[in-house]
Amino acid sequence: QVQLAESGGGLVQAGGSLSLSCAASGQTDRGDTMAWFRQAPGKERDFVAALFRNTGRTYYADSVKGRFTFSRDNARTTGFLQMSNLEPEDTAVYFCAASKTIILGRIRSPEAYNYWGQGTQVTVSS
Repeated sequence: QVQLAESGGGLVQAGGSLSLSCAASGQTDRGDTMAWFRQAPGKERDFVAALFRNTGRTYYADSVKGRFTFSRDNARTTGFLQMSNLEPEDTAVYFCAASKTIILGRIRSPEAYNYWGQGTQVTVSS
C-alpha cells in the first residue's frame, strides 16, 4: 500500500501563487507515477499534472501549462505542485494520486491510479 498526504492548500487572490505537497509513504515503489487531479463542485475529477518518479518527466493539462510546475524531492517520495498566476477557475479540491506503472496514454485518467490522498482545498478569489 501507498499512503499519500497532501498539504499546502488555501485561499489566494487571482494572480497569486500556492504550492502543494504530496508526501508518499509505505510501499513507495508502487507509486512510480504521481499525479495531481482537481475536482470543482458538481464537476468531474480532472487531470492537472503527472510526473514519472524515476525520470522526472512531467505532463500537464493545457489549462495549467506554463503556470503550474510539478517537481519531486531527491528522495523521490514527495511531489510538489507549484501554482502561479492562479485564476478563479483553478478553485477546486486538489488530489494527489499514484500508481505503479501507467502507460503514457492513460496518465490523464483517474481510473488508472490506485492510490489517492484525501485532497486539499484551493480557493482563488477574483
